[in-house]
Amino acid sequence: MSYKFNPKNKKKLDNIDRRRSLPPKETLEKLYLKEGDYIADIGCGIGYFIFPALDIVKSTGKVYAIDISQDMLKDVEEKINNKDIDNIQVIKGEISELKDNSVNYIFISNVLHEIDNKDEFFTNLKRVLQSNGRVSIIEWKKIKMDIGPSLEHRVSQEWLKDKLFHIGFKDLEIININDNLYSVTGKL
Repeated sequence: MSYKFNPKNKKKLDNIDRRRSLPPKETLEKLYLKEGDYIADIGCGIGYFIFPALDIVKSTGKVYAIDISQDMLKDVEEKINNKDIDNIQVIKGEISELKDNSVNYIFISNVLHEIDNKDEFFTNLKRVLQSNGRVSIIEWKKIKMDIGPSLEHRVSQEWLKDKLFHIGFKDLEIININDNLYSVTGKL
């Protein structure tokens, strides 16, 4: 059984320290999100990356905010309702809820280590991503530290890069996000 983040701790997902070490807009730009992209934020939580993504994709793009926790999505929906936004779609569920070839960018931040059936997850990831679409996955470095999931629940950057390569991704790049996090990004 994999580690699962407890929604009761959702206040940890947006604070001054996290904004310093993982600035949402700058991180998305570093991971090649661009204007006009249709992005699926899988495990979007409280929407930490949603509005910065919207700033980048502009009115020609779309943001799918996907999470299994209604408690988390409630925060996203409240933020959306306070603004005049029509290109964010909130989805309670998993990546399997998306239609084939529906997005050209999949973003996953600190969620992969929570997924039990990674093979099924990667099959769906490939199914919903358009040809030449990009995936960017942020995960905890597989080193011992006082924050994040335990070491046995983390996935190494080598394992993740190898997994993406074997299911057909190319131009794979490992990007250091900060002392605790890395990203693997690539194109289908």
